This record gives sequence, structure tokens and C-alpha cells, in this order.
Amino acid sequence: MAAELGFVEAAPAWRLRSEQFPSKVGGRPAWLGEAGLPGPAELACARCGRPLAFLLQLYAPLPGRTDAFHRGLFLFCCRAPPCCAGLRVFRNQLPRENDFYSHEPPAEEPPPETGEPIRLQLTSGPRLCRVCGCLGPKTCSGCHRAHYCGRDHQTLDWRAGHRQACGQADNSDNTVPDHNFLFPEFEIVIETEDEITPEVLEREDESEVAGTMAEAPEEELDSLAKHESMEDKIFQKFKTKIALEPEQVLRYGRGIAPIWISGDSIPREEDIPDCPCGAKRIFEFQVMPQLLNHLKADRLGRSVDWGVLAVFTCAESCSLGAGYTEEFVWRQDVTAAPGNHVAQPSECT
Repeated sequence: MAAELGFVEAAPAWRLRSEQFPSKVGGRPAWLGEAGLPGPAELACARCGRPLAFLLQLYAPLPGRTDAFHRGLFLFCCRAPPCCAGLRVFRNQLPRENDFYSHEPPAEEPPPETGEPIRLQLTSGPRLCRVCGCLGPKTCSGCHRAHYCGRDHQTLDWRAGHRQACGQADNSDNTVPDHNFLFPEFEIVIETEDEITPEVLEREDESEVAGTMAEAPEEELDSLAKHESMEDKIFQKFKTKIALEPEQVLRYGRGIAPIWISGDSIPREEDIPDCPCGAKRIFEFQVMPQLLNHLKADRLGRSVDWGVLAVFTCAESCSLGAGYTEEFVWRQDVTAAPGNHVAQPSECT
């Protein structure tokens, strides 16, 4: 099965709303189901305890599954220095007949209204944090209109302008400043990967080796051969695989094999925990390092970084209640030194 590739594109705000079932990067989550959203404790970094930032979501329904007619995967990461390490991913799925969306497909034309304020309350009632767009159970004790996921984001909003707006009669809790917390927002558009034949891969590998050997004295050939490692082969395969579409930020293929940037510490089967339902977890998608170019994380002094983020989900895509089920993400890091790669799982599983 060929992988599906994700690319980022600018899109109007209406295309990234929940009712459009978007795949997107950054901004606030466009929640799928409105019941059982992950709370502040679930969206806290396991290392530093700070709130995680929404990284991306992927709309990934399962054909033939009536209970997963709508299905979304939501990935969060820590961007609080010096940590920038925590990762968590959640899955939510709904049947076509549900309490939140029409049975009919979403409109392909923009709605008539323009300039709609940021949505900070779900239609079913729950309030969302003014800073991150996640569940906001904490309320400002002054105006009782602003909601937050916790004290960190309440403090951030207070410093960003709520100090002046709190208590004013014309204060609208939908007038939200830029807190410099969210990642830039883009739509993820999906295309099917053009297959690269094994012959092409082999020719490219041979040409690179031949070029290297042609420049080497004969007595060094044995030494060169000994230094060719599995690490080199895996990294070369990674480079070759993405060469046709170097702007890809995501690769999707439920049940296929991920492509790794390094041969060091690739997860074994026992490294991927089973789903709480008892089923195995299988690979579903990976986030590529090219996405880092679009996040502008460095402008805030953040050091968000990865080589590959590989997401594994329940092979049965089980329905454990009506809420959001946590899945598993494995991060393969790339250090500054060439050829030195470190892989590790998410801190939260």
C-alpha cells in the first residue's frame, strides 16, 4: 500500500473549523467529538508539568467502520524551554449519526458570516482555554468570563492584556490577544505518494558507492566497505524516499512500515505498548522533520525538534467510551552531530 503524503498550505479560517473535518497544523484544536475532551492533567508535559501545545490533527476515518465514520488524531507537544520534550496523542471517532454534526457532508463554500471571533465554547457547552483552545475548567475570579486550562495560561493571558480588560463592561471573552503560544496554522493537504521502484533505489545506492570508490585508492576499498553500516543504509533510504516530494511534512499509512531517519534505537514490537482494550497498536502516521521549517518555534527561543514522530494506534480502533483515547507516539531525535541519532518514546503513554 502506498503512503499518503501531507503538505502544508495556507487556508481560510472557515476551512479549518471542526464542521469541515480538517487536517491541520497549529492554531487551536478543531475538536471532533465534544464529549470527553482530554483535560488539563492529560495535556500536561510528563517531564516539566507545563501545558502542551497543539501541534497537528489528522482526519482519518476508517472505511467500512460505522463507528469510525468520523475519526481524528490529535498530537500535542511541549514547547516550554528548556524541556520541549513531552508528547501526547489522542484518538476520537464518531458514527455518521451523532450529536454534533449533520448527516450530510460539510459545505464546500464559505459561510456567509465573516470576522467571527475565536470559538471559546463548544456548542454542547464546555468552555475552552483562551490561550490554547483546550478544555478550560478554570475561570477568572475577576470577570468570571475568561476560562483557562490552568494557572500557567491564566497568568500568560493576564500579562497579555486581560489585566486591563478584566471587569470592563465591554470586555468580550472572545477578544483574544496573541499569546505567542500557538504554532502557525496551516491546512494539511493529502496526496498519494508516487511509488519509487526498488530498481531506482538500488541504482542510486550503487551510483553513490561507485562514485565514492572511484575516488579512493585501491588499498582503501576494504576499509570503505567495512565502514558501510546499517545506519548509512537507513539514512540513505530515508533521503531517497523523500527526494521526489521534499516538502512532505507527514506520511500516512495505517499498518505500513514507517521510514526512519536513523538505524539507532528503532522501536521493537515490545516497545510499543498494547491498547488498554488489549489489542496491539500499529503504525498509522509519522511527522517529518520538514514540518519544523513551518513552525517558527525559534522565534520564541523554543527548541522544539525531532527527526521523526511516529504515531501508533489501536489496531482495532476501539471505542472506549465516547471521549478521546490516548495512543502512543515514538520520537526519533537527531542531535547536532552528523550521524549521531537518538530515539526515544513519548513520555506519556
